[in-house]
Amino acid sequence: MKNNKTDNLNLIDKNNLFHPITNLKAHSTEDILVVDRGEGVYIYDTNGKKYLEGLAGLWCSSLGYGVEELAETAKEQMNKLGYSSLFASKSHEPAIKLSEKLIELSPFDKGKVFFGNSGSDANDTQLKLYTYMNNALGKPNKKKILSRVKGYHGVTVASASMTGLPAQHKLFDLPTTSFSHAMTPHFYREGLDNETEEGFVNRLVEDLEIHISREGSENIAAMIAEPLMGAGGVIIPPKNYFPSIQKVLTKYDIPLIDDEVVCAFGRTGNMWGAETFDMKPSSITIAKALSAGFIPISAVIVPDSMYEPIKDASGDIGIFGHGYTYSGHPVSCAVALKTIEIYERDKVFEHVNDVSSYFQQRAHKLSELDYVGEVRGVGLICGIEMVANKKTKSLFDPIGSAGKIIAKKCQDNGLIVRAIGDVIALCPPLIINIAEIDELFDILEKSIKNSFEHL
Repeated sequence: MKNNKTDNLNLIDKNNLFHPITNLKAHSTEDILVVDRGEGVYIYDTNGKKYLEGLAGLWCSSLGYGVEELAETAKEQMNKLGYSSLFASKSHEPAIKLSEKLIELSPFDKGKVFFGNSGSDANDTQLKLYTYMNNALGKPNKKKILSRVKGYHGVTVASASMTGLPAQHKLFDLPTTSFSHAMTPHFYREGLDNETEEGFVNRLVEDLEIHISREGSENIAAMIAEPLMGAGGVIIPPKNYFPSIQKVLTKYDIPLIDDEVVCAFGRTGNMWGAETFDMKPSSITIAKALSAGFIPISAVIVPDSMYEPIKDASGDIGIFGHGYTYSGHPVSCAVALKTIEIYERDKVFEHVNDVSSYFQQRAHKLSELDYVGEVRGVGLICGIEMVANKKTKSLFDPIGSAGKIIAKKCQDNGLIVRAIGDVIALCPPLIINIAEIDELFDILEKSIKNSFEHL
């Protein structure tokens, strides 16, 4: 039951707050969820109602809510040094130690870490680094970025252009001409009748070759890819996908940017999603679980082979002219360091591997339900794709109507999920236990069944 505080906050919100990634017209008339606090894998609204947070906020609250160690770390660092910049050869201990730790965890023997504030600005930085490096190496035409339809890489002009989702393009005049999108590696939706998964991978390789031929390999700076597509609908690549396309990329001397914003830090059961899907990254983007979502921070990790020409060119110019006021913010770096310490000390990735098989078992049991077309996932992430007809895989009309109905029913029943069109995405905090997994899927199954009459 709503209270006066909730009603007042709803009114103030609608009068003043410009929401990201939201149907703004619907928002102006519909009730909104005002979250008040969190504890463990649960959040509570301003009416005191409890919800199991099934998407870890936005794929990021890996350690759940109310982690006092992280709050204390932030407080201590704020008291000691609340802000300092990394510009002009200034530095501080949290950024230094975090960069050292990230290189230690990375697949690179030697490298450097560039800090930012979000996955979007980190992927924007990736583009600028490859552009700067190629100019320094005398390759001025090598500027284009190849990505994939349904890939998600952010919302800046550059990172939204890398993204392969229509909502990030429409009315923004995006993507710009420096970007090209290859096929989505989704066998369930893109596979042909009687085509094997191996045959589908071969067709994806052919499609990539066509894109490279059309754009000209001499013009392509890099390809960017998520190990699994998060915001595109939790799309799991088919077997041998990355090894197969990397043969093509190696053939044409095209680096692979590994966008680990969703996958890094145990989501798939490994430190890196790249390990799970046999990717060989040329550079890496991280954010979200780097600080368990407690404070904004992102990073780009590059090997020294990429850093050295950038360094030398900056000496010739007199400066490397890129960076943010909050690059390597001391509080963010301190919290990120403590987050990694907790992952390692509490064996969080081992816990993911202990419970993920049960999580996936419960998820795949939903495929027995009417309207569930495909269940896909790995580790503690999955997508449940709803279809109007299971046999023909036909979509609902309008697309997204089923997802919206089910997500709302889940919320009414005390579970937060994300509807990506008609895909129900799940990505709970990594600390979730077996009993909480049962609670999550019991509510989800009930909510799907309760939605049948509307579907």
